[in-house]
Amino acid sequence: MRLRSIRLENVRRFTSPVLIEGITDGLNVLSEPNESGKSTLFDAIQALFFIPHGSKNREIASLRPHAGGAPEVAVEIETDAGRFTVAKRWFSKPEATVHQGSRLVAQSDEAEAWLADLLGGAEGGPSGLIWVRQGLTHLGAATPKEEKAALEARRDLMSSIGEEVEAMTGGRRMDAALDRCREELARYATGKSRRPQKGGPWFAAQERFQTLDGQRATLGATADALHEALAARKRCRRELAELEDPDATRARADRLEAARAALVTAERHAEELDTEARRLETAQLTLSTARDRLDRFRSAAAERDEAAAEERATSEAAAAARAAQDAAQQARDAAESGAQAAQAALEKADAAHRRAVRAQAARDGAARRDDLVQRIAAAEAARKEMEEAAAAARRGPDAAAMRRLEALVSAHGAAVAARDISAPRVTARYLPGAEGRIRHDGQALGDGTPLPLSGAARLEIDGIGTLDIHPGETGTAADTVAKSETALREALAQLGAETPDAARDAAEARALADRKQGEAQAVFRSLAPEGIDPLREALALIPEDEAAEDAGDADRTRAALREAQDTAQQARAGRDHAAEALAEARLEAVRLTTALTSAGDRQKRATEVLARFGAEDETALNEALQRATTACAAAEARLAEKSRAAPDLASAKAAMQRAESVDRRARDDLARLKPQLATLDERIARSAGEAVEERLAETEQALDAARADLARIEHEVAVLTRLEAALESARSDARERYFTPVAAELRPLLQLLWPEAELTWGEETLLPEALVRDGTHEPVDILSGGTQEQLALLVRLAFARMLSAAGRPAPVILDDALVFTDDDRIERMFDALTRQAGDLQILVLTCRQRAFRELGGTALQLAAPDGS
Repeated sequence: MRLRSIRLENVRRFTSPVLIEGITDGLNVLSEPNESGKSTLFDAIQALFFIPHGSKNREIASLRPHAGGAPEVAVEIETDAGRFTVAKRWFSKPEATVHQGSRLVAQSDEAEAWLADLLGGAEGGPSGLIWVRQGLTHLGAATPKEEKAALEARRDLMSSIGEEVEAMTGGRRMDAALDRCREELARYATGKSRRPQKGGPWFAAQERFQTLDGQRATLGATADALHEALAARKRCRRELAELEDPDATRARADRLEAARAALVTAERHAEELDTEARRLETAQLTLSTARDRLDRFRSAAAERDEAAAEERATSEAAAAARAAQDAAQQARDAAESGAQAAQAALEKADAAHRRAVRAQAARDGAARRDDLVQRIAAAEAARKEMEEAAAAARRGPDAAAMRRLEALVSAHGAAVAARDISAPRVTARYLPGAEGRIRHDGQALGDGTPLPLSGAARLEIDGIGTLDIHPGETGTAADTVAKSETALREALAQLGAETPDAARDAAEARALADRKQGEAQAVFRSLAPEGIDPLREALALIPEDEAAEDAGDADRTRAALREAQDTAQQARAGRDHAAEALAEARLEAVRLTTALTSAGDRQKRATEVLARFGAEDETALNEALQRATTACAAAEARLAEKSRAAPDLASAKAAMQRAESVDRRARDDLARLKPQLATLDERIARSAGEAVEERLAETEQALDAARADLARIEHEVAVLTRLEAALESARSDARERYFTPVAAELRPLLQLLWPEAELTWGEETLLPEALVRDGTHEPVDILSGGTQEQLALLVRLAFARMLSAAGRPAPVILDDALVFTDDDRIERMFDALTRQAGDLQILVLTCRQRAFRELGGTALQLAAPDGS
């Protein structure tokens, strides 16, 4: 398709007809000032090709003039089938027509269909690819709808760029198949998760299957319960029949009666046996009592005789023990008096010895006290001297500082010597009588002694004047001297000395103070190794002098003390021995007295016991024991005879309990089974009326059908999913084939601006993603506005070439598409437009008249139909 002319009427500012003619196949340029209607022309062409004539939407409403009216747009196009005039009018008497010369080819909806077929049927047509609206120079779109339309146009182009793609993927058929596949999938499943779509067939099939499966489980449980109820009723009836059988009932009654009679007999015999047992117990008690009485009588008589003999023997021993106790008491009293006298003598000797020892210690401590006083005074003097020396040692420079200073002095001397060696010299040679008349800095120059000059100098000559000497630049030696001198001064300043000798003196004074500190410290440590405080404490412990005239000699008092200690110890030993003898005598007297009293008490108790027997003697008690023994033997014989004929009471009770339990169990089972049987009859009757088994069979058949439907749908979803993946893979291959020709078309255009540059493309958007320059990937959205619009224009030119190669040529329309491009690049963009214009029709709308004058091409003008 090629544009040949454009006519507008009642379109915005063009209330009167306006016409553009002479549009050629190549490059066409409409260069007009702002507000001359270029964008209106672009919007009118867009509306003609893509907005139905019956539409009243916002885009068409924006084309109406302020004064109102029906917008009309007509274009003359040329195709392989010839030239056609396409015209549309909106709002008032809307219409769409297609004429070939004077022949009406189509009108209204047929005209719209003719246009859609001409554009390839894609929404947005070539405008989404190669028409650039003013202010939208990038490759995106203003609205989501326009973005979608542009993407569909690029996909349509992708599917039509070559026979190979068409053969392998089906081209547009592949796109249609993929859309249809996704539509079918959307009926069944959601998005990428592929879960059943609510309200869809898959979801409904799942719900029906789950519902029927739940019903089957419920009915199955009900049927199982019915079967269990039938089996339970059968068991219940069988048990009732067994319990209500007359023979069984009579057998239970006979067994109970026989057990009751046997229990009565056993209980009566047990009572008789118990009576005989109590009689035996009474006889045994009588026998035991008789035996105890005889034993008590005999024991009391023996106790009485034994106690009388013991009392006689103990009485004499007790009298002798009391006499021994009195003698021991007298010996103990005498020993106690001797011990007290010895203790008094010991205390007197100890006091005398203590006075003698204190007097000796006072005499010995006087010399020690004087020595400690002198050591404390000397130690305090040494500490004071040590502290003063330490303070003096901190004031002068230390050895390290002096080493650094000496190094700086040596460096300065070496620098001066080096300077003097290379410096010019002045040597004075005096005539006789003129010695010393030449001076430098107030000092007379020696006869024949060279004077090095490191810098400018003034010599004073008596009777003549002064002589200024300027030796010129002395080189680096003078700089070295200056630096070393500066470093030396700074070091001296840090040490607080004016000259090196003063620093040395201060260092010597510090060293001397260090030595004094060491010597004082050594003296202090020799006098007070642990400090002065321990010496003061030792001094405080020495006793003061006291009078010792009557203290006596310490050795003599010590000997007297030992003698008194021995005497006191012997006296205490005698006293302790007498006390032990007294204690033993007392213990023996008490023991014998207690034994005598005990013997009397035993005799008294035994006599009282015998008195309680009255006139009975041992012979009478023996006879009573014999009678009781005979009676007990007879009772034992009767009990043994009765026990041999006794029935087993425990067995009779067990038999009775068992018979009662059987009878009670039968009554309880009858009471339980009859209501249970009635309940089971009612439940079975109700379930039989509900036709549970028939409903279960029907539900299972419906469940099988639902399972088959669900399996069929799941199989269809799986097939559609695999088909979608296969189609997407095929379209991905088509994209690869699409990117290859796009890159081929773009490569020469890109190299007009950036040699060796390439573009990378988005898989989904089919648009450039990044510009690759010098190995660097630059995303398109971060490029400058000028670079973005240049890329967009080059890509559109490549799209236009590909449309043309696919048999769908369309004009490229650019409305101020290079607003951000600089002068240098715009020249190269003009070259790109001219290059592509050889195979394409390009229509450039611009307000930059001066800049686009260099573009060339056919110049177009807006004019009235009559040529004015």
